[in-house]
Amino acid sequence: MDLTSTEKLQNRLEIDVMKTFTPKASEITREWHIVDAEGMILGRLCTEVARVLRGKHKPIFAPHIDTGDHVIIVNADKVVMTSGKESRQMIYRHSGYPGGLKSESFAELLDRKPADAVRRSVRGMLPKGRLGRQQMTKLKVYAGPDHPHQAQSPTPLAVPGAAAR
Repeated sequence: MDLTSTEKLQNRLEIDVMKTFTPKASEITREWHIVDAEGMILGRLCTEVARVLRGKHKPIFAPHIDTGDHVIIVNADKVVMTSGKESRQMIYRHSGYPGGLKSESFAELLDRKPADAVRRSVRGMLPKGRLGRQQMTKLKVYAGPDHPHQAQSPTPLAVPGAAAR
């Protein structure tokens, strides 16, 4: 059976076409995870948390839709940074007025508002824009060991690479 060139082209086009997978809202299930940040390295912890918030651990991941899970971080005040970065790394914010640039070291921010320090680090690892802001609403950070989300029965999220050496 000899196919003409147009038939061969049509067969090839039917095979090579791939559609972008978009999960439906009914297919997305959100779970709750809890991470104890005591003695964990900040950057390694935040990369894993950002991965779970985006939903990259799920087979239905799509980069343009929020498919991630909720994450609770406790003991944010006991997170560590390596090689003296907590005193070297500076955090900047601006009031919007001329001369309104404020700066402080990461150690000062960690002492003053440990939950904001961890939240700021995770936010930098998420997409910028509406999608990233929507994913950030699923992150709950607490300085101490207590949290008000027991009713969601969170499962512990193992982050073995983030443990301080």
